[in-house]
Amino acid sequence: MTLLHGILSGIALLSVAVIYGTDVFSALVQRPAMARVDDEVLTATMGFIHLYGDKRLSVPGVIGVVATALTTGAAAFTGNTVALVAGAVALVLLIVWLVIYGRISAPVNKKLTAAAVAGVTATGARQLQLTWDSVINVRVLLQGLALCALFLGAAIR
Repeated sequence: MTLLHGILSGIALLSVAVIYGTDVFSALVQRPAMARVDDEVLTATMGFIHLYGDKRLSVPGVIGVVATALTTGAAAFTGNTVALVAGAVALVLLIVWLVIYGRISAPVNKKLTAAAVAGVTATGARQLQLTWDSVINVRVLLQGLALCALFLGAAIR
């Protein structure tokens, strides 16, 4: 079971790191870049980024949450209290991230994607982007803390 815990920890770490890295890029590069473009460019750029991102990044996102849950379960079977608590903390952080994403980010993504695919500028594009931007730092923090918890749980045996 210890080997299984290690393998699941590795899968969780890699998958969560993909989403963390994407959110960090968004906070550090994408957000300031989009603040400098007009609404037409913002709609097209962010709409198509979300078109592909929401489809493709859902795979590592789901794998990360599932692997974190399985890692936590494996830690329980190994009797490793630190790994169990660390996994549980990581799982809670990822669930909070999912709630924020689902309630705030995803609706913005859908509106910008629909406008981009239709070839029009989204109504209130700038406000939509500001809404999305308003939670990106929290999303980065949640993913980063989840990664730290997963590292802790994997490292302490």
